[in-house]
Amino acid sequence: MNELKRLFDNLTLRQKLTIGIAAALVIAALVSFSHWDKERDFKPLFTNLAPDDAGAVVTHLHESGVEYRLSEDGASILVPSAKVAEMRLNLAAAGLPKSGRIGFELFDKTNFGATDFAEQVNYHRALEGELERSVMSLAEVEQARVHITFPKDSVFLESRQPAKASVLVKLRPGTHLSEQNILAICNLAASAVEGLNPESVSVLDSQGNLLNRPHKSPSAAGSEPDDATLEYRQKLEHDVLGKINSTLEPLLGADKFRAAVSIDCDFSSGEQSEETFDPTKSVMVTSQRTEDSTGTATSAGIPGTPSNLPRPTARPANGAGGASRKTENISYQSSRLVRHIRLPQGTVKRMSVSVLVDHAVRYSTVGTGAAAKTQRIVEPPSPEKLKVVKDLVAGVAGIVPERDQLVVESFPFESTVSPETLPAAPVTAPAPNPFPWAPPWLQHAMQQKNFPVMLGVGAAVGIALLGVFIFLLRRPSKSRIVAQTTPAIAAGKGAASALPSDDSEDSMQRQIEAKIAEQNAEKARQTAEVLGNLKLPAVTTKKAEVLTKQIASEAKKDPQSMAHVVRSWLNGED
Repeated sequence: MNELKRLFDNLTLRQKLTIGIAAALVIAALVSFSHWDKERDFKPLFTNLAPDDAGAVVTHLHESGVEYRLSEDGASILVPSAKVAEMRLNLAAAGLPKSGRIGFELFDKTNFGATDFAEQVNYHRALEGELERSVMSLAEVEQARVHITFPKDSVFLESRQPAKASVLVKLRPGTHLSEQNILAICNLAASAVEGLNPESVSVLDSQGNLLNRPHKSPSAAGSEPDDATLEYRQKLEHDVLGKINSTLEPLLGADKFRAAVSIDCDFSSGEQSEETFDPTKSVMVTSQRTEDSTGTATSAGIPGTPSNLPRPTARPANGAGGASRKTENISYQSSRLVRHIRLPQGTVKRMSVSVLVDHAVRYSTVGTGAAAKTQRIVEPPSPEKLKVVKDLVAGVAGIVPERDQLVVESFPFESTVSPETLPAAPVTAPAPNPFPWAPPWLQHAMQQKNFPVMLGVGAAVGIALLGVFIFLLRRPSKSRIVAQTTPAIAAGKGAASALPSDDSEDSMQRQIEAKIAEQNAEKARQTAEVLGNLKLPAVTTKKAEVLTKQIASEAKKDPQSMAHVVRSWLNGED
């Protein structure tokens, strides 16, 4: 401990502060890491909870003494990962969460003092809650609210009211309900409520948009067509128009014709019964025949003893008796044919198709030689071509001559009659090549607009590089400078021995500086001679002219400073 104390006392104040700050940072990092590791262990228990369900769950967790965290404005509850499964089972046993509305578990507890009205209200609430749970089971639905109005019965027909329902859904981000999903929600609600039709269910989203199309009553349907009727007509017209376009485009071109289709549909429906009798054909329906026959034998002969003997004399009978009757009843009926026909909706009553064909454009040359001119001629299509177009359209659209109408006409389009005319570019002969000796890449560079500027910049850079190269070649080495300055220093020392001792160092320094100045002047003179012997053409650009003028003005203002700058350049200093 004494050694540590002595070591600590030997430290400076700065070292002590550094050690203290480092220790504080380490402790803070350990605490932060421990807190982060603890918070990282919290896992979601429930997400997207309703406020009342979240409050009930938090109350239960607080009573259980379990640590929890709230996120997403209280819609999600997080607990330690080791407690997630246990708390979910405990909350499920307590009936939490209830998803905002309770279902038929409302009747789990028997209430003997409840009135009939209270029972009806509870049944109403339970049914709405069960429907909400069923709708929320869809993957696209995040939350749902269901409101039901039960049918109202009355002995008077005017006072009766049908059942109605409305469903409000909150969709998950980035999802939407398809037509099949909306129809399924309507049928789900209609099947769960007695006397409720799917047409009486309204489905809305959280933005207030009506998702299902409203259905009109039969009385109002005949006065004004609904959206389904218009959509069906538009679909038929779009299909026929697509067939016409796909057939005529390879023949005429995409922009050489215009087609339109109008279809009138019959949306009335019903049933028709027909019974037809054929008098030329008859069929025996029933046949009845009756035959009756009755008769008795009578004795004949002379009354008396001979006729009553055992062996009387045979005598022909002279008397006979009996009755017979025959009846026959046959019924005939003419043949008949009975038909029951159900008329479908949406049958085509009349179809009108019109096709407008553009005129063709051709060019012809008028005149010869230099006076030749190109003339633009607009020609209508031939009757044979129009007949081919009409036959094709009639076949692909299914035209019935007795019912439908087909019109094919030709007329020039606006773009064909008055095309956009652009001024013709003047034709000029190519300029002669002023540099036939240069390679192709150099000729292309010479034809650019900024070639003089590029040439001037390149020349300036080349001169600068050449000057630096010559300067490096003529620059004396350090050994040469030392060899030249050594005799001067020796001579200075010999002369200084005759002078007083106090001025020897100053005189030696002055002699050295004078010798160096002479050497620098000699190098500047030699460099000037070399640059003068080059005799390079002076290439100046705008930027070079500006820099030259600026340097000249600065040299006139302060010549000593400019001489110092030039001297530093010659010596190779930075």
